[in-house]
Amino acid sequence: MSAKNSSWRTTKLLTTIALSVLLLLDASLGIFLWRSSREDPSDLDAQLLQLVAQSKLRTSEVRKGTAIRASLPQVSQDCAKFYGDTFLDKSNGYSAIVADLSAIADKAGLRTSDTSFKENEVKEDHTLTQVAISTSVEGNYSSVIKFINGLEQSKNFYLLNDLHLATASGGMIKLQLDLRTYFRT
Repeated sequence: MSAKNSSWRTTKLLTTIALSVLLLLDASLGIFLWRSSREDPSDLDAQLLQLVAQSKLRTSEVRKGTAIRASLPQVSQDCAKFYGDTFLDKSNGYSAIVADLSAIADKAGLRTSDTSFKENEVKEDHTLTQVAISTSVEGNYSSVIKFINGLEQSKNFYLLNDLHLATASGGMIKLQLDLRTYFRT
């Protein structure tokens, strides 16, 4: 009888524990429902509208992220094409720059002189070398404007950092230009 008694006590204890847990959950649910019923329906409507707006915003962000992820291969190809087409190879870059600047100056009706180069390391990208170009041009005002326009239209990549008026006399001006470009290494 003691085995039956022991089994009965275990069953009774487990049943009591299960009923206690159910009673506790029921009380918690009752408290939650009581608190919810005390809220103003307009507050609940406002919360619902806020949650719907957040849901729409997050859905929109997910769509944008998906579109960006889908476009990454094309962006990568475009970057590689820009890199290859825009930046000259360091091995022939200097001669190409000198020839290009001379051609632009000739077309604009200017004379160039004192062209110099200085390399600077690009810390973020070890496949590029920044090259500072310093050159002087001399001619009339409209020729200088044509030269600057020619730099903008060139197939080579130039950044005009600075220009200084060196001299001006008799309708002729001499400018000192500081440009930048990049070479692939």
